[in-house]
Amino acid sequence: MTNSDPKPIDSALPPPARTAARNAVMGTEEAGQRVDKVLARLLPAVPRSHLFRMLRKGEVRLNGKRVKGESRITEGDVLRVPPYREIPVDPEAPRPVPRSLVANVEDAIIHEDERLLVIDKPAGIAVHGGSGVSFGVIEALRASRPDETLELVHRLDRDTSGCLLVARKRSTLRTLHALLREDAFDKRYLVLVRGKWELGAKRIDAPLRTDLRVGGERTVKVDPSGKASISDFKVVQFFGRLGTLLEVQLRTGRTHQIRVHAAHAGHPVAGDPKYGDPAYNEQMQELGLGRMFLHAHSVSYQDPDRRVEVSASAPLPDELKAFLDELATAAASPKARVRGTKAPRPSRRQTAR
Repeated sequence: MTNSDPKPIDSALPPPARTAARNAVMGTEEAGQRVDKVLARLLPAVPRSHLFRMLRKGEVRLNGKRVKGESRITEGDVLRVPPYREIPVDPEAPRPVPRSLVANVEDAIIHEDERLLVIDKPAGIAVHGGSGVSFGVIEALRASRPDETLELVHRLDRDTSGCLLVARKRSTLRTLHALLREDAFDKRYLVLVRGKWELGAKRIDAPLRTDLRVGGERTVKVDPSGKASISDFKVVQFFGRLGTLLEVQLRTGRTHQIRVHAAHAGHPVAGDPKYGDPAYNEQMQELGLGRMFLHAHSVSYQDPDRRVEVSASAPLPDELKAFLDELATAAASPKARVRGTKAPRPSRRQTAR
């Protein structure tokens, strides 16, 4: 290139500015939160991969010491925010939904008509963005179908698989929400719980507090001041004393309802990282369980407008079927013993009315 040649446009632009390191004093809002979450909020323009690199290299300090991303913050802590290069970001340019997510969600559609989509949601995919997740099922569908009005009828936990309803019309959404309020939906789940369930067909009527925070994370607990919460449990198959496959029919739809009610009954859900038994989860993992064993296998309701029965079902995913085969083999061994702490069972008065 000669001196007379024009310079590339990029070379005429100033390099990104580098900020200075700073110390941030943590207040009550940050107390109990993870260091990596707070750091991401303080540095919103920095990619998460760069944040993790800062943590690994020891550039982030808490009270003058190296710290891991999962460490929890206490009010009054001093967090060193390392310097970084500011790269201008166009706030009007939304991040595109990954094509792989769009393809996975479209492939998971098991029913489609002019009013409704039914998704056999894979475990590990959130139903919507938020809480550290940029995109979920609804964002993927809207990206794939930009001319449609799509709304979630209900929600599933990120690690729960199975039937998820998405309305394609506002009128359908209003109708289905009214049915949900009237307990006119039949929603059934398959769940594997620890130990041998000896309660028979059991209705657990235990109110739940869903507005609690522990370490900055939502935690649901049985509490007399909570909202009415009812789950009907029925045995499908015993696996010796190692576990029991149950069908659960929800009468209400509280956050984490099945998981909390099962743990309350002394039989936590296999693979549940929040309300489960760590020793039992480890035992199930050794047998091949790689996720929480909770699957929304069917949903049905009477459409009041068309006066027809609407129903959909999703079979157990292949990985859960394969795991049950391994569990059956392990349960047949005379040495089979369930690990974990045996929780006290609630009284009949606590669980049924």
